[in-house]
Amino acid sequence: MNWQKLLSDIQLGTEDNLQTGKPDGRSQFQKDFDRIVFSPAFRRLQDKTQVFPLPESDFVHTRLTHSLEVSVVGRSLGNLVGEKIIERHSSLKNDFTKFHFGEIVAAACLAHDIGNPPFGHSGEDAISEYFRSGNGKRFESIITDKKKWSDLTKFEGNAQGFRIITKLQNPKVNGGLRLTHATLAALTKYPKESLTNSDTNKSLQKKIYKKFGFFQAEKEIFQNIAEHTKLIKFNTDENFWCRHPLSFLVEAADDICYRIMDLEDGFRLGLVSFKETEELLKNLIRVDIVSDYNERDESDKIGYLRAKSINELIKELAEVFLDNEDDILSAKLEEELILLIPGAKGLEEIEHLSIEKIYRHRSVVEREAAGYEVLNGLLDSFITAFNEWLDGNLSLKNRTTVNLLPKRILLSSNKETEIYERLLMIIDFVSGMTDSFAISLFRKIKGISLPGSKITE
Repeated sequence: MNWQKLLSDIQLGTEDNLQTGKPDGRSQFQKDFDRIVFSPAFRRLQDKTQVFPLPESDFVHTRLTHSLEVSVVGRSLGNLVGEKIIERHSSLKNDFTKFHFGEIVAAACLAHDIGNPPFGHSGEDAISEYFRSGNGKRFESIITDKKKWSDLTKFEGNAQGFRIITKLQNPKVNGGLRLTHATLAALTKYPKESLTNSDTNKSLQKKIYKKFGFFQAEKEIFQNIAEHTKLIKFNTDENFWCRHPLSFLVEAADDICYRIMDLEDGFRLGLVSFKETEELLKNLIRVDIVSDYNERDESDKIGYLRAKSINELIKELAEVFLDNEDDILSAKLEEELILLIPGAKGLEEIEHLSIEKIYRHRSVVEREAAGYEVLNGLLDSFITAFNEWLDGNLSLKNRTTVNLLPKRILLSSNKETEIYERLLMIIDFVSGMTDSFAISLFRKIKGISLPGSKITE
């Protein structure tokens, strides 16, 4: 792969009629960032769970604050790497600066969780389980394409995010948000379809490609992106490409933030002691502590150590990326960057403690359990009603349920719409809900609460 192609600023959907537009002081990659910020899907992340239930504390992270922090870290990583890459490849100097690298990574980081359903990663599992062993399993005999069925039984927030950005946010516009090929490729950490030979043949498995990045409904869109950025295809018979090099930085920025910030959230909520948190963060720092450190209160100390540890990790990750540039460009690197840095052991210790004391906390587990019931209930109700409506045999009960669906879904479908597409439309609706809206709507359609009534505990 070569950087000139990898940094393509052509916007998706404009390939046949390139839109130059009037200069407005922004690069195409900055426009990517701005379009994501102003998209409704990004705004909804403010009411989607990161780890802890949202009412737990005003301090804890939501998907929105997490995404913003990942974007900031990603921009720093991109700038550091970009400066050295341009020094190494003099042919890039006329067209790119280090800031273009940072802008691409920042935009991709900003959108990396945009496809996550309500209730965090357990929401993904709930949707998958509905089709794998719940009432959705009844569609298995109808959807004969194994890859399409795999999309449903392995529901993936990354693939949903790609679908949102390239299609759903602007359904009447070819290319959706029309982000650049570079940003879309960097966003796709797992540039493969949900079912490949490597999923069943261990000798073909590649460590970092454990998930997938697009549904069958969007495979041609990614094929177009891969062609323009010249990603290496692993198997000519399958939709399975290597990662865009900058996606390693997107992944690394996410890894840094969720491990460090989840630990800080755990400390703020009293789940992890000050002593434990301080020791874990100090293990990541290889610089002298400021002289007035001992004069600060515990919260300020942890805030200081968090900032220093993130700064150290950014430097380490940039260095490892540059050391492995050749292997990355030739698609030979199959390890996450975070496993190759000096701070790897310290981050592993943080993850172990987080699993024990944070991710298994009662409030987190209760939220996950509720998520299964809510998402399964919503999927079943709306899928049943939608199919009845399309097939012309709508029951009295489901007549009201259909009216709760967005008009765009009803207007863009008809009796000829295949069942796979019908199911994706309902998944789009349900997975796009915020946590609060999903809970509220579930209660109403199940009769647990009614509009205008007061709930007494």
